Amino acid sequence: MKLVLLTHSRETQKASNTGQLVHKHVANTQIIIWQRTHPDPSLLEIIKAGNTALLYPEGNETHSSFMTPDDFENFILIDSTWQEARKIYNRSPYLQQLPCIQLAVKQSSSYTLRRNQLEGGLCTAECAIELLRNKQLTEVADKLEAAFVSFVN
Repeated sequence: MKLVLLTHSRETQKASNTGQLVHKHVANTQIIIWQRTHPDPSLLEIIKAGNTALLYPEGNETHSSFMTPDDFENFILIDSTWQEARKIYNRSPYLQQLPCIQLAVKQSSSYTLRRNQLEGGLCTAECAIELLRNKQLTEVADKLEAAFVSFVN
């Protein structure tokens, strides 16, 4: 499984960024800085190769209604604030072409380091943890979750 964190440039400077935890604790994770007018060629190659889904709570409902994480090996997560993530999605036609995966999560977010969190939304690390559990990568998910709990506390 490959994770691609499509990261807003401002996130790289924020101490509250959980994408860095994912990158540090989950092998085969790549950080790509989002650029509105010049999409990263390696990102476009990953998308072109197929077997890739966007983990995002919005998108093309016709795809997300029958797709599960089991259907894919590569996942793109937008690593940004919720407001910036919407802008990235809306300004990136190549992301809108991807099938979207939505995780069914029962617990609420324990991420409290930022204001204006979306009701029912998870931070990047929490999304990665849930995705890893869905893909039966429990040991890696547990390791990331322990690092996340320490980070938040």
